[in-house]
Amino acid sequence: MWSYFIISAFDREGCLDLRLKVRSEHVAYVRANTPETVKLAGPYINQHGEMIGSMLIISARTREEAERFIANDPYSKAGLFADVRVDSWKPAIGALGELGVL
Repeated sequence: MWSYFIISAFDREGCLDLRLKVRSEHVAYVRANTPETVKLAGPYINQHGEMIGSMLIISARTREEAERFIANDPYSKAGLFADVRVDSWKPAIGALGELGVL
């Protein structure tokens, strides 16, 4: 049975240069797994418009599978993230839930 997970990953302080250096590999990884696994993805942005983290909604069979997915992300492998959360999620209200996108 498939479940949905929100992955919230926040960058280590002062690592914007690392994020930008690895970004093309990260985007390729995410795109290679869309739409089968990745349903929605994008960066967290600070008040200055700088990327400070990543948010992904993915489908996976288990939390462990979701954790493996983010562990294999080039950002994770480069050591960009200070904190990563993987939370179960159920779409209910809004365009994604109502349109059956997820």
